[in-house]
Amino acid sequence: MSITYHPRPGQILMCAFPKGFKEPEMVKNRPVVILTPAMTGRPNLVTIVGLSSVRPDPVRDFHLLLPKASLPMLGDFQSKETWVKGDMIYAVGFHRLNLIRLGTHDVDGKRHYFKSRLGRPRMRKIYTCVLHGLNLGPAAAHIPE
Repeated sequence: MSITYHPRPGQILMCAFPKGFKEPEMVKNRPVVILTPAMTGRPNLVTIVGLSSVRPDPVRDFHLLLPKASLPMLGDFQSKETWVKGDMIYAVGFHRLNLIRLGTHDVDGKRHYFKSRLGRPRMRKIYTCVLHGLNLGPAAAHIPE
């Protein structure tokens, strides 16, 4: 089920990319990191950066390997590497985004979802990757601590 609220920067969600996209664009359901907070005049849209389990070849300034400890404790997130693809930035509608279901339930039968956020130091590195992906790497020196 799609989200109905603006997720917070640093959250990792799943995004459904439409079949109309073609490689090298994102072309399937894929994890993403939320980059921006809610913005006035931009309802139901959020800016994201894509994640991939495929190691870039070669690794560039717009790539970042995420530590497994900051990711959901699930299959591919723990068995494979997870790379930020800072050159794969999108503005998407809420209807494309879903929380990551952890596959567990509480005593009342409610599903558990991954809702943790990446911390400020990690997000600073992701914003730096995104700036490099936009060929604006020198601007990274101006990202606040």
